[in-house]
Parts: sequence; C-alpha cells; structure tokens
Amino acid sequence: MNKWWQNETIYQVYPRSFNDSNNDGIGDINGITQKLDYLKYLGITMIWLCPVYKSPNNDNGYDISDYEAINPEFGTMADLDNLIKEAKKRGIKLIMDLVVNHTSDEHPWFKKALADPNSKYRKYYIFKPGVDGHAPNNWRSVFGGSVWEKVPGEDQYWMHVFSTKQPDLNWENSEMRQDIYDMINWWLDKGIAGFRIDAITYLKKDQDFASIPADEKDGTVNVDKKSQNRPGLGVILSDLKKHTFAKHDCMTVGEAPGVPYSQFSDFIGPNGYFSMIFDFHYTSIDVKNDNEWWVRPNWTTSEYKNLLFASQHATQKYGWSANFLENHDQPRSLSKLVKDPAYRNEIGAKALGTLLICLRGTPFVYQGEELGMTNFHRHNINEFNDISSINNYHVALKLGYKQNQAMHIVNSRSRDNTRTPYPWNGSKFGDFSAAKPWLGMSGDEDKVNNATERQDPKSTMNFYRNLIKLRNNSPYSETMIHGNIKQTYAVPENVIGFTRNNPSHVAVLINLSSQKQIIHDTHFNRLLSNNYDVLKQDQADITLNPYQAIIYEMN
Repeated sequence: MNKWWQNETIYQVYPRSFNDSNNDGIGDINGITQKLDYLKYLGITMIWLCPVYKSPNNDNGYDISDYEAINPEFGTMADLDNLIKEAKKRGIKLIMDLVVNHTSDEHPWFKKALADPNSKYRKYYIFKPGVDGHAPNNWRSVFGGSVWEKVPGEDQYWMHVFSTKQPDLNWENSEMRQDIYDMINWWLDKGIAGFRIDAITYLKKDQDFASIPADEKDGTVNVDKKSQNRPGLGVILSDLKKHTFAKHDCMTVGEAPGVPYSQFSDFIGPNGYFSMIFDFHYTSIDVKNDNEWWVRPNWTTSEYKNLLFASQHATQKYGWSANFLENHDQPRSLSKLVKDPAYRNEIGAKALGTLLICLRGTPFVYQGEELGMTNFHRHNINEFNDISSINNYHVALKLGYKQNQAMHIVNSRSRDNTRTPYPWNGSKFGDFSAAKPWLGMSGDEDKVNNATERQDPKSTMNFYRNLIKLRNNSPYSETMIHGNIKQTYAVPENVIGFTRNNPSHVAVLINLSSQKQIIHDTHFNRLLSNNYDVLKQDQADITLNPYQAIIYEMN
C-alpha cells in the first residue's frame, strides 16, 4: 500500500546559511518563510529543517539546551508557527530534526545531574565510576579523544559519543524516555509532518561498558564497536515508535549508520521503526574507513554503482529509500562524485541531479545542490567553523602531515563545504545577508547563484525543476515514484544504467566519466530528459558524451 510520504520531494534547509532576514549575518526562520515561493517554484513539497532549538551551538544546533524553545538567533516560536502556516498554504510540509541521543551540557537536566549526585537527572545520563584512577574504559568518541569526562570532585565520569559538550542520554531510564516522548508528541501536535532522527543507531550502549582491544596507537577504540546498532536497540526503537510516531500520521527518516541490509526489514519493513532511513553504504565511497578518514581511495564508477544498486535493491525488497547525494555532514556531491574538474559545472551537476531524482524512493535535495554548488578552498584552519574539521586538521598534523597536506584533507571532506551561505545573487555576500555572514561564502557565487539560474531556462536549477516535474507531475509519475528499479548490466563500466518499470518503462543512463561511452540495443522510444543539447544515436546505439545523462521511454 502506497504512503503519502512516498510522493514527497524534500529540500533540506540549513537555517544558519539559507537566508538572513534581519541582516545579522545568520540565517533565520523568517528568512526561510521569505523564500517559500522559490521552493514552491522548484517543486518542493516538504522542508527538512535542521535544528533551530535553543542551543549554545557547539555543534551548530545539534547540542540542544531546550527542546521546546527556539534559539533567539533564528527567531521565535511564533516565527516557526508562521513558517508552518505559510508553507502549508503553498502545499509544503515541514519536518524537524530530532536529536535524542544526547543533549547539550547546558540543558537543565544535565546541569542538575552534575550539581547533585542524588538528583533523578543523574540517571537521565550515563555516569560511571573511574577504574584505577582512569576513565571507565578505552572508548574513543566520534570527534576524537575519550568518550568520558570527569565530574569535578567525584570519582565519576559522564559519557559523550560526540562532542564534549554533548552528553549522551541514558535510554535505559524509563522516566527520561517518557519526557522525550512527551516532547516529541508536543511537536507533532503542533502540526509538523514528522522528523529526521539524528544518530538514532547510537541510543543503545553495551551495558558492560568494557574496554576492548584498541584500534589506535593511543590505546583507544572506536566507540561505534560498543555503541552503534548494538543488540537491544530494536527494543528501544519499538518503544519510541509505539509512544510517539505510531500515534500520528507522520513521516520519519532515521539517520542510521551501521545498519546491515539483513536488518532493513526491522527498520523500514511494514512494521519498521521508521518510514525510511538514510543508507550510508554508498555515500562514503570517498573515505577508506572511519579509522582512516584521511585516506582518499581512488574509487571507480563500477564500485560506486555496485554500492548504489545494492542499496536500492535491498531497500526495494523491504521498504522505501531516502535518497541523497549530499547533506549538512557531507561535502558537495559535484566535487566528490565528478572526478574531472572540467565537468564540475552544469553538465556534471545535471548528471547527478538525474541520478538523485530518478532513483526509487524519496529524493532529498540539499540547499544549493540544485544550483550546482561545489566545495570551497580554504587556506587557513581559522576559516573553518565545523568542530569535526578543526579536530581532524590537528589530528592530521599529529599524524605527520604538513600543514598544506592537512588543509587539503580537511578542505575535501569538511562539513563546512555544504554549510556556506546560500547565494541568492552574485553580490558580495550573495544577498544572503547585508552583514558579513557567520561563515565565509563558497567563492563562486558570482557565477553559481539563484538569480542567474532562475532566469536561464537551461540552468542547473531549472533542470532540477524539470526533473521534479517529471517525477511528481507528468504522465510518467506513477512509474518514476512507485515503479520498480532494476540495474542495467549491459552498459560500459563508467555508465550508471537502470530502468523504472510499471506502468511505463523508463530507462536512465548516466555517463559518470570524462570519456564518451557507447550503449547498445537501447530500445529507445522517446527522450524525456537530456543534460546536453544533443544526443548522438546510430540505429540502436547511443553515444553518451562525458557526464551526459539521459532519461527516455523504452518501446
């Protein structure tokens, strides 16, 4: 049975960087409301709003100090209510970011937990005694260093999987869970359409809290091995769904790293914990592994498409995909997936857009992706805001890399790449703000900006708009949304090919290389989309130019 959220096209908004309505250099909620007509023009039907909750912004809002208050830099709760209302007028729904693995260390719960060992809030978090004068175990946090921080004046430590400013909540505690459930239901009753749930596979920790063999020279071990998708997580997620999501006709998408395809039925099956999850098996093609994030493998298109279709077919078997190529934690896809810099332009951007919109599942377009934005190039670590990038830079120096090498590593993967202010036009600050933005611009806003592309019918933005129309509002919509997906194997190694079937038969071919590629026996009938002005055909053969992407109806 089809669900309403399968028809959505979702646009991820990073509020600090989207549009600044009061010219303080920081994007805000009213700035988003001002741009709803543009999102309507693009064909967007839902906004995923990154955190706007009250926060000290150690991790740009993913450290929440009050779940039911708005950070003043973004506006007020009345502003958010108005955004929900105005979006609804335009047929656009809104989902919020739900961050419940941890809070900020400035949340009242944690302040009370630190202040009084006998407070009930001490059990809302994970506190453990030291071992022989040291931390309870050798687990290493995602952002580097021990997961443990010592409580002043006590032989007790508290745990943080991520930043030292993000203490983990204790999901073994039923009273804490109920408070979280009440908060979630409060937001859903307010009229939002659902949630993207942050770091959801980290809620369950191995309760032995034991040290295990180190995977680094400093004697530490990646916390994921004891805290990511661990046995018992399903009990927690089932309880979460039962008391919140199942009570509403809402959409949920889980950020679920570490989930193997064998468990997809539990997560997104008919009775799964969520409507869909983000699958990271194919998105980290440019990283060797979590422990060697500085190594850039020379991946091939063949490797990428094998990972991509493994994801598509596994998801199709069990449920529904949440498709994305970039987000606030990823570099720009144009810089990552288009290896030849000569095609990191509208040609490459349109090729990637074709891939994103035509896959089976709900597409998530990240702000600026529809313009064809690329990574920046920073020269000094002081130009970065992202805590992870700054940590990685200093780790790279400790590993023996020279400053220029460390900068190259960080530039290529920094989360700041997708957090730069959105360029609404080609002016100094891209009309994002009249004041100096909180983070430097990407550097190519004179050429890649909304105003220029809005006026050009052949721009990347209008190409995205046409793709979204093809998916959501065309004679092929039923096929493009609900039709099966099947990989096309009879194509060259550098071509990503697949079909969408029932009731129509639509083929998608994407040349992800800088060499021409010939495809035989295409059963070509009618061309539906092409990122070039021409398509070379010879009898039953098609020749794809570098990074050419086409969609056609098959006979």
